[in-house]
Amino acid sequence: MKSFTLIETIITIFIFSLAMGAIFGSIFMLYRTHGYTFEQSLAMDEARKGIETMVKEIRMAKEGENGAYPIEYAGDKEFIFYSDIDGDGRVERVRYFLAQTNSGTLTQECQTSVKGGSCSVSFSNFLTEGGVLKSASVSVSVDGDFGASTEYAEVFADGQKLGNICQSGCKDCAGAWQGTQTFDVTNLASDNSISFLIDTTNYVDPLCPYSMKAKFVFSFTEDISALSHEFKKGVIKPTGSPPTYPLDQEKVWTLSSYVRNTPPIFEYFDKNGNKIEDYPARLKDTKMMKVYLVVDVNPVRTPNAYELVSFVQLRNLKEE
Repeated sequence: MKSFTLIETIITIFIFSLAMGAIFGSIFMLYRTHGYTFEQSLAMDEARKGIETMVKEIRMAKEGENGAYPIEYAGDKEFIFYSDIDGDGRVERVRYFLAQTNSGTLTQECQTSVKGGSCSVSFSNFLTEGGVLKSASVSVSVDGDFGASTEYAEVFADGQKLGNICQSGCKDCAGAWQGTQTFDVTNLASDNSISFLIDTTNYVDPLCPYSMKAKFVFSFTEDISALSHEFKKGVIKPTGSPPTYPLDQEKVWTLSSYVRNTPPIFEYFDKNGNKIEDYPARLKDTKMMKVYLVVDVNPVRTPNAYELVSFVQLRNLKEE
């Protein structure tokens, strides 16, 4: 019986390894492609359901409960309107938008127990990588020995004086934040870092038993339009009497994370079907809208982007 030589055995093992590698590679690519196709399918279904709901809500746009016109804002990638979206008889403020900004609020406190003392805080790395700062502000509040006009604090940002706090209207050891002032610090925070120092006058004593506690509430908004592909929905319910729509009560959630629109998401048409380019006219003359979404999980891979297009007539405006 003839046996394999060492060379023949090595060649056989090598060929077998190549074959198995090719087989497993094909299986891996098949699962990977299937997984990506499934993910793309889910993204398309998610976007389709979102656009169906959006069209239904836009169709029923009506005057807000505060008397606001049905359309508040008509941008290329943001649309704000009023509609009773949940059928409860109350008209909500609804906003559909491609996330182009990101906002955040950070809070820090410091204190000193020294006569005429000071304390400081710093904020850094608050911007998203690639984000560009649009605005930034800081609200500063204090508590401590601030009952007299000579007892106050000076606020500085990166060595630049912003103003004084509690030169009037404050109390000694109030046990609550007082003297709140807000300062614009956009230019100082543009490098993604900012430091604050608050310094009391020599008349501020440690009576509380601290001489001063300070709270810094730093708020910022950044432009992330070059980074974000999240199409979102925001809703504000009316509150109070007379009704209002407080912006800080907006509830926002993501409809799709893969919207790749370069063209406008929203286009506006008058009663004759003419496209409206001029912004003021979009508010008063819009009778029909086009909604267009481009959805793609990964633009560098197949399958190609999925396009969703829908036209909607605003029923409560078509006869105006």
